[in-house]
Amino acid sequence: MANEAKVLEIVEIARNTGKIRKGANEATKAIEKGDAKLVVYASDVSPKEIVMHLPLLCKEKNIKCVAVSKKEDLGAAAGLGVGTAAVAVVKEGEAKAALEEVLSSNE
Repeated sequence: MANEAKVLEIVEIARNTGKIRKGANEATKAIEKGDAKLVVYASDVSPKEIVMHLPLLCKEKNIKCVAVSKKEDLGAAAGLGVGTAAVAVVKEGEAKAALEEVLSSNE
């Protein structure tokens, strides 16, 4: 698993200076359109079926997909008061350098 804190930081910076799509459905749409640069999903989502398709879709489209342990952490990074199953970073904004670092790590 990539450095979770760094991934959540990218989501947070992208939220403030770029553009993110929140939720499994929005993330799926961003992947299918080819808009997503990074997809982050929570591994504690129940039922698992909600996010199971994301890594496969990302692999198909050659988009980096990273899991974080808690949906609450992901929701907080996305600026939500509740947990979220997934987030797609569409425009990284000022998180460009950090994003490139995560994208280049072969995990």
